[in-house]
Amino acid sequence: MRKVILSALGFIVIVLAVFVAKYIIDSNVKEKPENIQMEKPVMVYTVDNKTNSVQLSTNGTVMALNKFEIFAEVEGVFLKSSKNFRPGQYYKKGELLIQINDREFVANVQAVKSAFYSSLSSIMPDLRLDYTAIYPKWKAYLDEFSMNSATPKLPEFETDKERYFITGRNILSDYYSLKNLEERLSKFSLRAPFDGVLTEALVNEGTLVRPGQKLGEFVDPSVYELMIALKQDYIKYIDIGNKVEMRPLGEQETFEGEITRINAQIDQSSQSVQVFIRFQNEDAKEGMYLEAIIEANTIENSVQIPRELIVNKSKVYAVEDGLLKLIEVTPVHYNKEQVIVQGIPDGAKILSGVVPGAYSGMKVSVEKEESL
Repeated sequence: MRKVILSALGFIVIVLAVFVAKYIIDSNVKEKPENIQMEKPVMVYTVDNKTNSVQLSTNGTVMALNKFEIFAEVEGVFLKSSKNFRPGQYYKKGELLIQINDREFVANVQAVKSAFYSSLSSIMPDLRLDYTAIYPKWKAYLDEFSMNSATPKLPEFETDKERYFITGRNILSDYYSLKNLEERLSKFSLRAPFDGVLTEALVNEGTLVRPGQKLGEFVDPSVYELMIALKQDYIKYIDIGNKVEMRPLGEQETFEGEITRINAQIDQSSQSVQVFIRFQNEDAKEGMYLEAIIEANTIENSVQIPRELIVNKSKVYAVEDGLLKLIEVTPVHYNKEQVIVQGIPDGAKILSGVVPGAYSGMKVSVEKEESL
């Protein structure tokens, strides 16, 4: 009897435990809240396609447009002139730059000139007797001949007979030998071809100069060129004549130049093309480093947007019916902060800034709208 009672009590306890457990579980169930998607406020641009100018920015080195290196073509001792041959020395056009001792060579030229004069004088009696028609012009040439000035040009030959006679007496060969020496004599002195400054001087007074030796460098400080290197893809946006704004690095004051030359060769190592910009500025110096901003050609039916709006290199987020949507665009030109793109319809609303966690189909509400 005792076992029966204990068994019945145990069964009752188990049943009660099951009912209590079920009650606790049922009472602990929470209702699932309704899934409500919040609209994220965004700011947008309203697209208005128009013509945008391409602006290219790069750096380059200033070079003097008129510059030449001075080399000696003759041998002799470097002489002192009216100005010291030193870097920074200014010369006006026609002023003596270099003078090399030519006394020995002058004596040689005078000896050859004297021999030529003697040869010319020796044919005058024959001309007077046998060639009376041409005698006066050769007599006038001989009278004008001077040992202290450049040899004048020989009279023109009127007949073959005259040419044969003059040539047979070695007048022509003596004349050209003399002119060759006079031309070489002129190389002992060098005058400034334009107003300029000596930027390099490699010899001093008393230095023995030899042919082929570099003596210095002379530049015109009034006109300069800025050489820049542009990527091959950018060349299609520029033309000769495009205006360029330039300024020294770190400064705000600018001055204007113009593209005058574009190299036809591409640098193999950098795949860039040399572009030359001519300008005038009294503060510019040879070797100065400048920043150049080129106002290049224009791109029709395009819009300029911040670079960070581009998604996956060729897409942007647009807002349609309260949802974000990725649309395809064609980036045409990038600069430091902006990119010019084509392919966005007029009136389309695109995000004006980066939205964290943005995805296609995301619900948004337009908080602010601006024209682009």
